[in-house]
Amino acid sequence: MGISRPTVAQLRAFLALAEYLHFRDAAAALRMSQPALSGAVAALEEGLGTQLVERTTRKVLLTPAGERVARRAETVLAELDRLVEEVQAVRGMLVGPLRVGVIPTVAPYLLPVVLPRLAKEFPDLELSVHEEQTGHIVAELLAGRLDVVLLALPVPASGVTELPLYDEDFVLVAPAGFELGATGVAREALNDLDVLLLNEGHCLRDQALDVCREVGARAAAATYATSLATLVQLVSGGLGVTLVPETALPVETRRAPNLGLHRFAAPAPFRRVGLGFRSTSPRADEFEALAASVRAALSESAAAESGTAGSGTAGSGTVGPGAAPGIRPA
Repeated sequence: MGISRPTVAQLRAFLALAEYLHFRDAAAALRMSQPALSGAVAALEEGLGTQLVERTTRKVLLTPAGERVARRAETVLAELDRLVEEVQAVRGMLVGPLRVGVIPTVAPYLLPVVLPRLAKEFPDLELSVHEEQTGHIVAELLAGRLDVVLLALPVPASGVTELPLYDEDFVLVAPAGFELGATGVAREALNDLDVLLLNEGHCLRDQALDVCREVGARAAAATYATSLATLVQLVSGGLGVTLVPETALPVETRRAPNLGLHRFAAPAPFRRVGLGFRSTSPRADEFEALAASVRAALSESAAAESGTAGSGTAGSGTVGPGAAPGIRPA
């Protein structure tokens, strides 16, 4: 019985299965149906004339042949992705497909500012956006399923080049009526407050915890949320306080009544947001251009809103990206 050459689709399906060792999870990662993935793996086994996976009731195990094929498939697909990247780099600046991963605490606040400029500046760009937590988009980037990621720096992995975009301060959001002083709030004030956090997996949770640990403050152990929107609503309901990055204030505080916004005394806690891409990618010049376009979009937004935004002092209301004193070029 002869052996037929595997297709790229079969190799991608099998490599995802080898990574997740679960048909459902592998199918979800590739955004395909579970029967389609199972069929692709079965076709690969038939074409190679050998069993690659051992199917149990709970998970999938690789056979010795499967382990060898997985190693080879990873090399083959990495070279194919590199070939495509090199061709795209020759075709021109930001032309064709670009797969971008964005974390949830950046996507809804930055993308509305950035996407119109990208569409105008790079009309031949075919952009696809995937919103996931930091760990997931970094893993997808390193696996070659994303081209570039937009997230809080530093990137928690090696082999990734970082392009800083902007720094933004954290603002203390509390129920209206909290007496925290007319000037900047000292970080030590967190010692007397219940700080509400996002669920595990969000880098913003870790950053807020770091701020709390610096002054020995505790987080409210019983209350977590999956989004900034929920966190702010919980604060509005009087369950505690939270830390919100500057760019999220206009969107999230507009939806919740009875809030007070309080800026920290200098130096305020902040996060740095930037782009990350594989250090081996031949598209470094394109990602530099992408970063420059994002920075320009933020600058234009700041100029447009500076005449209508508030002064940004405690309790003065919300401000737009770049218009507040808490947002600075990185």
